[in-house]
Amino acid sequence: MDTGLSSTLYGFEWTEAGDPSTVLSTGSFYEPPVEGTYTVMVTDLSNGCTSTDTAVVQLSSPPNVTANVTTEAFADNHIIEVTATGDGAAVFEFSIDNGPWVSNEPNTNTYTFSNVPFGEHVIQARDINGCGVASDMVLVMDYPLFFTPNNDGYNDTWQIFGIENQLDAKIFIYDRYGKLLKQLSPTGPGWDGTYNGELMPSSDYWFTIEYRELGESTGEQKQFKAHFSLKR
Repeated sequence: MDTGLSSTLYGFEWTEAGDPSTVLSTGSFYEPPVEGTYTVMVTDLSNGCTSTDTAVVQLSSPPNVTANVTTEAFADNHIIEVTATGDGAAVFEFSIDNGPWVSNEPNTNTYTFSNVPFGEHVIQARDINGCGVASDMVLVMDYPLFFTPNNDGYNDTWQIFGIENQLDAKIFIYDRYGKLLKQLSPTGPGWDGTYNGELMPSSDYWFTIEYRELGESTGEQKQFKAHFSLKR
């Protein structure tokens, strides 16, 4: 706590509400060791006039943050729920992928992000008192609705995102008539839009995937089927 005044022109007495008779400091600023209600009395040394001000100090620290995807893979609306915990007032605000800071009204220690796209996301939480930022990383498993294999460095291959750690996952790509065109490795670069070295035309293609939800390492695999577009 800093008065911003000169100690050559003013005198200072800092006290705490629990023991107002004890002067804690006579400097122009004071760093309280514990939370509490503190008062400073400022005396103008030129005329003896005094003024007081009081501030409440609350314990606060950087939060602990946990983020979880609460929807299943390939959901229409992916949802990430975030929880932050910390000392003191524990009033937090949240951000996803360095976006704007948001919070609930009334403020709570949780927040829900909806309509989150597939991919890797960094969730941040911070104490509104400015005591630090913490982050957590989450993966949303899903697939791109289209790809454009024109070798421009953007969307040149098609692959399921978030599946790379499931080495036993199986991904198959078919044309509209059900002909198998490609089996993808979950750790591979994806499909480049060719079959036996020939470019496949712009069209819709289907895929099936056998997988587990993120965070699951054992148990029966699920199967999902959908389609995407190849655009040239």
